[in-house]
Amino acid sequence: MTETTAEPAARMDWRAVGVLLFGACVIGLSPIFVRLTEAGPAAAGFWRLALALPLLALLTVRNTGGIGRPPVMALWAGLFFALDLGFWHYAIHYTSVTNATVLSNLTPIVVTAFAWIFLKQRPTGLFLLAVAAATGGAWVMAFEKGSGALVNQPLGDGLSVLTALWYAFYFLCMAQGRKSHGASQLMFWVSIVGAPLLLVAALLAGEPILPSSALGWAALAGLGLMHVGGQGSIAWAMGRLPTSTASVVVLVQPVVAASLGWVLFAEAIGPLQATGAMVTLLAVILAQWASRPKAEQGPRPDAPPPPEPALR
Repeated sequence: MTETTAEPAARMDWRAVGVLLFGACVIGLSPIFVRLTEAGPAAAGFWRLALALPLLALLTVRNTGGIGRPPVMALWAGLFFALDLGFWHYAIHYTSVTNATVLSNLTPIVVTAFAWIFLKQRPTGLFLLAVAAATGGAWVMAFEKGSGALVNQPLGDGLSVLTALWYAFYFLCMAQGRKSHGASQLMFWVSIVGAPLLLVAALLAGEPILPSSALGWAALAGLGLMHVGGQGSIAWAMGRLPTSTASVVVLVQPVVAASLGWVLFAEAIGPLQATGAMVTLLAVILAQWASRPKAEQGPRPDAPPPPEPALR
């Protein structure tokens, strides 16, 4: 897949929407891998980034001809992503997979407000309604307590909410970076910055750094591959979609995580969580429909035909 930087488009890039949905579903696997790593929460984040680096380097060289200098936005994104992973992995330790994933993905509130105020990406009323519905559905999913044993649900839920803030800042930095740099290059530098920060945090916290079994190492390898395939797909799609739209689509992650948490860790999905999941998915569909450029919604009978989109 050839990388390009973001360009204005007359039509919604539905291929990008599909890639974004794929990436969000892949990322939905990450809390499962984190539970199986046998390493500490921050240590798991370190291994996730460190193991992804060789593949990201190869992709960057193939797509751009070299690593290049680190973009400023990638450095900021690396800092925020390290905070995101650290807070989220600890949240997964203390609360349910569903709650940790749902609450940490309430980024559309921050992203939409920031994009509206600073990036001049003014959302429509229908899009704002979809954001509110998706956020409400996510909160409903987290409201009902599951049957699995939780270490400290209030603390885990609080860490998850803070994670949403860090993820929003990461999202915004990546969206800006994609205007001038390829996805793999940004992901490479994000990992270069984030990995040592997470390793230092793990050492200071006295966490176990190495897993004790083959299953733990396999889970770490899965995290690394998931980082390249999942976050890489999201970063690629963000160069072709409005920031606020992309932030809503990734809310499918909690649905994937909740389903796997139910199957693998007996974290039962009750009626409220099922309702919240359905509301969230429907809101994602509504957000995509509301985000269609006017050219896709049908031109006026007397309007000239829209220009053909530029080939990439």
